[in-house]
Amino acid sequence: MKMLVIGAGAWGTALAVSASLKSVSGQAAHEVSLWARNAALVEAVQSTRQNQRYLPGITLDPGLQVLGGSDVSLEAALAGQDLIVIATPIAGVRSVFQRLQQAKVRVPVAWLSKGFEAPLGGAAVLPGVGLLVHEIRAQVAPDLLTGVLSGPSFAREVAAGQPTALVAASEHADVRAALVDAFHSDTLRVYASDDIIGVEVGGAVKNVLAIATGFCDGLKLGLNARAALITRGLAEMSRLGVALGAQNETFTGLSGLGDLVLTATGDLSRNRQVGLLLAQGQTLAQAVASLGHVAEGAYCARTVVQRAQALGIEMPISEAVVALLDGEVTPVQAVASLMERTATVEQGLNL
Repeated sequence: MKMLVIGAGAWGTALAVSASLKSVSGQAAHEVSLWARNAALVEAVQSTRQNQRYLPGITLDPGLQVLGGSDVSLEAALAGQDLIVIATPIAGVRSVFQRLQQAKVRVPVAWLSKGFEAPLGGAAVLPGVGLLVHEIRAQVAPDLLTGVLSGPSFAREVAAGQPTALVAASEHADVRAALVDAFHSDTLRVYASDDIIGVEVGGAVKNVLAIATGFCDGLKLGLNARAALITRGLAEMSRLGVALGAQNETFTGLSGLGDLVLTATGDLSRNRQVGLLLAQGQTLAQAVASLGHVAEGAYCARTVVQRAQALGIEMPISEAVVALLDGEVTPVQAVASLMERTATVEQGLNL
């Protein structure tokens, strides 16, 4: 299989590395190309065979091609591919879809991006409401056959060949099959699902909840508090997802509970690190600058809450995160606002 990964951040690089190392009878199973628009990044990766900026210490297989910059356009890189994987932050997904639509791409396309796009006026389903990636695709690239690859995974561990399980979700069986064929290996297990909404909502909301867990841990509130935040956060995620049309059982699987637990508790989580830094008194701008990478939870927290409010869905933990990110409350005040809520009955994940 020939595949193109668009975007040479940590996650795009890691999956390109993983796919390029997959072998059958000792022979490379896939011909993988990694494309980036940043000419300096492309040149540096080509010369060192490492992505020092986003995934230092991981050496790229000699068969993995690195393309882009001013030498190879995206449209040229698309030619002859069997699978396209979009690995850009969600802010860049819309423009990539537009280019793929214009190029009349007919092979399966998948994305790794997680989150809700910031509202774009007339592009939103409702005024001031942002979109999930499959909704963006429906607007600007209706002819593409698409799906999402998501689940509990840190890029460094995938690139290092440590055991990982992901979910490939699409309404198209051919897309699911292509993703399983591309990435399923001895160290990376890929499960198929037709619940693209559920998988996307899990990937988006868990980043917001990881910020909450980070500042909870940063304040040293204890493991009881962390468990409560994760569990009630899972209920928030499920309520929103079911309201958008997802299957409730998806949220007890890899792309729901699994991804939430990893991102909320793992020290490699950028979103968790944002919460920890906020608990230390840093501003959001300071926290993000110190990371040097995109933390999607900080980008889409407000949009998650806006989408929930448009549907009449209550998400108190996510709302507290937004207030904290906006500087309206301190971490201590955010926790206090959650603890002071009226007592109620626990009614399951989707209620």
